[in-house]
Amino acid sequence: MSDLVLETEGLTKEFRGFVAVNDVNLKVQRGSIHALIGPNGAGKTTVFNLLTKFLQPTTGHVRFNGRDITRAKPAEIARMGVVRSFQISAVFPHLTVLENVRVALQAPSPKVFHFWRSVREMDYLDERAKQLVEDVGLGPFLHTPAVELSYGRKRALEIATTLALDPDLMLLDEPTQGMGHEDVGRIIDLIRRVREGRTILMVEHNMSVVSGLSDTITVLQRGQILAEGPYDVVSNNPDVIEAYMGTGHG
Repeated sequence: MSDLVLETEGLTKEFRGFVAVNDVNLKVQRGSIHALIGPNGAGKTTVFNLLTKFLQPTTGHVRFNGRDITRAKPAEIARMGVVRSFQISAVFPHLTVLENVRVALQAPSPKVFHFWRSVREMDYLDERAKQLVEDVGLGPFLHTPAVELSYGRKRALEIATTLALDPDLMLLDEPTQGMGHEDVGRIIDLIRRVREGRTILMVEHNMSVVSGLSDTITVLQRGQILAEGPYDVVSNNPDVIEAYMGTGHG
């Protein structure tokens, strides 16, 4: 199997004459944590939307595990193993932590649409659900409704529901946005734990998170790749310092 899990070639997106993403050639190595950074308006979220098929590119190609997924639908790529979390926490607020994860585990199940079946018939999912809850550090909150969790713990729950789909590639969109210092530290530790056996591509504005986690960083500016490499190389690049580090973002 190739060392590349995700690759884009000439990825371009235009909106009525405005070029939001321009000829982006991205290569994400299998088993790595790859960060996509840049100032506001650099095109990071548009790239994420192109990769997860919420947008179709104007031109260019996207390949996952060597397979062209440029025209695939979001549900198709999720079944292939590409799963995304969003900037805004997306959990069922009035279900418990365990119930949220169990719902996610039902997605690949042949019984997924059998809503009239007894709840007990889903008990076989509980062991895996409890393990995922433990994996993201939410064991003490197993039976807590999601609405009662702190913001950081809601994001941890969202990552648990993402892991329930057993993704080959996890795309994390601003995983620490809006968090206090304690929650940021918790999410950093969590991402380190869950990277085992999978690849993570994340959009992140917090440079301490990027520097502490990322193997490779791609810097976008005005929809184009400005620089790429490990943190110590990218952070000392004069163009990056001018375009990003010096803007007050991070």
